[in-house]
Amino acid sequence: MADNDNDKLLEHAYDGIQEYDNPLPTWWKWIFYVTILVVPIYYWDPMGIGVGPGKEKAYEEQMAAFSAAHPKTAGTYTDEQVAAFAKDPARVEAGKVVYTTYCVPCHRPDGGGQIGPNLTDDFWIHGGRPTDVMKTVVEGVLAKGMPNWGKMLKPDQVEGVVGYVITLHGTNPANPKAPEGVQAAPDSVPSVSQGAAGPAKKGM
Repeated sequence: MADNDNDKLLEHAYDGIQEYDNPLPTWWKWIFYVTILVVPIYYWDPMGIGVGPGKEKAYEEQMAAFSAAHPKTAGTYTDEQVAAFAKDPARVEAGKVVYTTYCVPCHRPDGGGQIGPNLTDDFWIHGGRPTDVMKTVVEGVLAKGMPNWGKMLKPDQVEGVVGYVITLHGTNPANPKAPEGVQAAPDSVPSVSQGAAGPAKKGM
């Protein structure tokens, strides 16, 4: 090898073999230095090209807009809004998929009740108004093993499954579970004949 400043024999040796010092090429080192300089620019995102505050702010704004359009807490709905879910065929069909995936083990495919209560009769454990059903689904009944689905499902999935549960009322499944809870007054929930969805039973 050429005897120059960038290619010298080192004084030490390994197993009788003397080693040369071969530094990295200058162009490679400059690329490395530039990447170090780019890191703070990328992190702090001054031009919206990185992952810093700019991207975080945009994400928060988008999430806020989505949350406003799809309220997730039961208290943000009215009975009329929840009852209307059952009048939307596409929403109900999507809710049926969610129900089949998550609710069948406790409530049976026909809603007749198994571990959980019968969803087709006129009795409720946690209130029978549409907003009561929404609250029960969103918050769950942890003491009885029902998860707080509001933290596990997307808002549109919650709305869909509540709409589907509403449609189960009065379907008279075979061998339903015995009534549980309190029977609702006939005028306590909007009915299908009144132009709203039928009452959902038991809040699951």
